[in-house]
Amino acid sequence: MSDSHYRICPLCEACCGLEVKTEGTRVIAIRGATNDVFSRGYLCPKGVSLKDLHEDPDRLRTPLIKRGGVFVEASWDEAFAEIERRLLPLRAQHGADAVGLSIGNPAAHKVSLLAYTPRLVRSLGTRNVFSASTLDQMPKQLSAGLMFGHWLSIPLPDIERCDYLLMLGANPMVSNGSLWTVPDYRGKAKAMRARGGRIVVVDPRRSETAASADEHLPVRPGGDALLLAGIAHTMFDEGLVKLGRLADHINGVDEARAALLPFAPEVTAAGCGVPAATQRRLARELTAAPRAAVYGRIGTCTTRFGTVNSWLVDLINVLTGNLDREGGAMFAKAAAFAANTQGRPGSGKGVTTGRRHSRVSGAPEVFGELPITVLAEEITTPDSPDQQGQVRALITIASNPVLSAPNGPRLAQALAGLDFMLSLDIYVNETTRHADVILPGLSPLEDLHFDVAFPQLSYRNHARFSGPVFDAAPGTPQEWQTILRLCALLEGRGLGVDVQQLDDEAIASDVRRFAGDNAPAVLAALQPWRGPERLIDLQLRVGPYGDQFGRQPDGLKFAQVKAASTVDGGGIDLGALTPRIPELLRTPSGRIELAPPAILADLAQVKADPAPAFSLIGRRDTRSGNSWMHNLPVLAKGPERCTLLVHPADADRLGLAEFAKVKSAVGELVARVERSADMSPGVVSLPHGWGHDLDGVQLAVARERPGVNMNALLDDAARDPLSGNAVLSGIAVEITVP
Repeated sequence: MSDSHYRICPLCEACCGLEVKTEGTRVIAIRGATNDVFSRGYLCPKGVSLKDLHEDPDRLRTPLIKRGGVFVEASWDEAFAEIERRLLPLRAQHGADAVGLSIGNPAAHKVSLLAYTPRLVRSLGTRNVFSASTLDQMPKQLSAGLMFGHWLSIPLPDIERCDYLLMLGANPMVSNGSLWTVPDYRGKAKAMRARGGRIVVVDPRRSETAASADEHLPVRPGGDALLLAGIAHTMFDEGLVKLGRLADHINGVDEARAALLPFAPEVTAAGCGVPAATQRRLARELTAAPRAAVYGRIGTCTTRFGTVNSWLVDLINVLTGNLDREGGAMFAKAAAFAANTQGRPGSGKGVTTGRRHSRVSGAPEVFGELPITVLAEEITTPDSPDQQGQVRALITIASNPVLSAPNGPRLAQALAGLDFMLSLDIYVNETTRHADVILPGLSPLEDLHFDVAFPQLSYRNHARFSGPVFDAAPGTPQEWQTILRLCALLEGRGLGVDVQQLDDEAIASDVRRFAGDNAPAVLAALQPWRGPERLIDLQLRVGPYGDQFGRQPDGLKFAQVKAASTVDGGGIDLGALTPRIPELLRTPSGRIELAPPAILADLAQVKADPAPAFSLIGRRDTRSGNSWMHNLPVLAKGPERCTLLVHPADADRLGLAEFAKVKSAVGELVARVERSADMSPGVVSLPHGWGHDLDGVQLAVARERPGVNMNALLDDAARDPLSGNAVLSGIAVEITVP
């Protein structure tokens, strides 16, 4: 007899509700949960792959310790004893900064990791914290922080009420949103067009999203800032600006107008490849539409001017009067964990960058992190009297920067020279093969799930939870327990700690910070729960829909959300997005800062560079998630996906047949050629996160078709100077016959 379980998919930002059917300990079917209040039955191939991930024989189920260069299985106690023996003396001798921490994208999908890793950062006390955020999204977080006062106050297209949507460098038909959690974009876009809405996509490739839109505008890679500046200039130049109800909540309109004076479309057209008349038409259409939104994503973030691009997107949303307006670009109101729903509404401390800098390149800290592109040099550059803090040990959490960060070969060589490396991961991959100890995580089907970050980016407000489908193997700790045990070790509390006591201490500290003298009563109210469930209950109850521990008797508590999150219920719908300004703002002025000085200074550096012979861009695939889903048979089957897309005319001119050599200023590789008329002439594309043919990698399915590592072509010294984000797009390359 089969059982049905409700599950939230943790494999991409869509966060779809699933129905998982099981017989005993076997998964027999996975389908979209039709009653899910957020995804409403939608399912993509990644959701189905949870069965393969759970059953993957390469997935680690027991700790590994490297002995004589070979991984051997160990008990959890043996693994922690090795960490104590190797890591603690190194840290004691060389200081806290000698230990680095690298956090990967999968951590964002696990409350056990996302909610507890900040405790590990505090216990480490290191400035050398890195994450995947500086590979794809930090420009958007920085521009949002500077404009609205918090890193996750990111405007989102209100697609279900929108009349005109302009997208740049985004492919939600494949990704189902990125910094925009929107399951079944395809269906929502189709409905938008059916009611008379218009979608315009700007991209060097006629992507899946562009092919389904009303208009596709090819743009020169790296030309987004010129195009967006030309559109914004037109709005000022032609008197199209209409601030609407936000007029009394904005600083910096005159400064923004002055900064954009040099960027007339007639000046920017050559550099972006979009005619001046088209730029001016876009400005007029955005302004004339009853409800419009501009959305820019990875293609706009992964360039030299990523922060400028991200700011220009929301500047235009403001200038058209569509920011914080139904059908425009709006802000989610998450039920829990959202700083922009806490504290005094309408003003705050804002954001600060550069509180410290990297030791070698002097790159500024942003959102508590250094750019991941400086990790290799921080490992390989010895200390000097003026530069202390060389990274001699590294902890990685679901992170594979050897494949996901620029100049992967250099980083791999650096990792091989570390004195000690610890990885929390489910695979021996291109990065973790260098570890001395690997502590495995759980299968997603063995873990509870509550989204921390993505409700802050969701097209609709909601609260959902899913418990584990299967029990973990006896003796296997939850990931939050592993992190707390590491914290205790780093704090000098030894190996024999009571993890439950550690969690009690941690939650008590959290409660004291906001409850003061009422802390004992609040803690008593949270007693039914432990671990992440207790954190979730706390955050829900103090959140914008919460019961405030009795002050709002009808408000949310974890017990309600858990009870509603079933195959039949599918969570709690908290409604469509609603206007939130000025309540959302956390800037010191209590106003939208339309002209952050650092961004205006960088805008002045935007110019048209000479066009290279070829520009390289990345791309996404529905069946791929960065570097870590290539070992799942249900996703790996079908045509080869790691191919170099080349326009047929370019392929003919160069005489390309099956393969091409791609050479950049820092590396070269040979890739399989796929002719595609969707590419702009002079632009080629490789997908991100491949190259599974390195020694020591234990990914049997992925190694059958390893692909090539695009990031071997990327310069780790190239980044957006404001956010530290890596430059991954618009790279000058030479294409020849191998």
